[in-house]
Amino acid sequence: MNEPVSSETYSAQIRRLAELTTRMSAQRAEAHTWYGEQVAAADRAVADAAEQVRRAEAEVAEARRMVDRVDGEVTHLWGQLRARLGVRRLGDPPGPARDAAGDPVPLLRGVRELLERTGQPGELPGAVNPLLIACGVGGALVAFLLGLGARALGAGSGGDLAVGLPVLALVVTLLGPLVGLAPARLLADRRHAVLTPRPMILVAASGLATTLLLLAVTYTR
Repeated sequence: MNEPVSSETYSAQIRRLAELTTRMSAQRAEAHTWYGEQVAAADRAVADAAEQVRRAEAEVAEARRMVDRVDGEVTHLWGQLRARLGVRRLGDPPGPARDAAGDPVPLLRGVRELLERTGQPGELPGAVNPLLIACGVGGALVAFLLGLGARALGAGSGGDLAVGLPVLALVVTLLGPLVGLAPARLLADRRHAVLTPRPMILVAASGLATTLLLLAVTYTR
């Protein structure tokens, strides 16, 4: 048979049980708190990782757009360069350099400005002045000869031609100083230059002098 337990021993066991229960509740609460903190930290880590992934995807998309933009700009500038050089078989545009770094937009802007400067037509140099004078003299001479031919044809004709052809001859002769501007323009185009007022005046003045000289020689005989 079991021996009876004294009241003091029973009370001590109850207190011990109560202490253990309190300690276990505290540990359980601590465990729940720790678990909640770990879950919250994990949620924050997942949210941060998701945000980093979103930013990385946005950066990748932006990088792809930049690559497409740069490739398109490079192809366009390469085509302009081939047009400037007049070389059709220049090949494909160069690819990206391995050690390239930095923003390519300023570099492309510099290339574009350089092509624009090199592509802008300049003025004709002074070395072509003899050719310009020759254009003026040649144009005036051609116009004067056409005028002589029209007058001779009118003199040998009758009716309206006898009246109209001398007038036409006079008009052609008076336009002689300006005829040389046409070959002068071709000369400027071949040299990728602009026909500014200076060469135009030089051509017109030489043509005018030639026309006056031819008229003087013709009508003073």
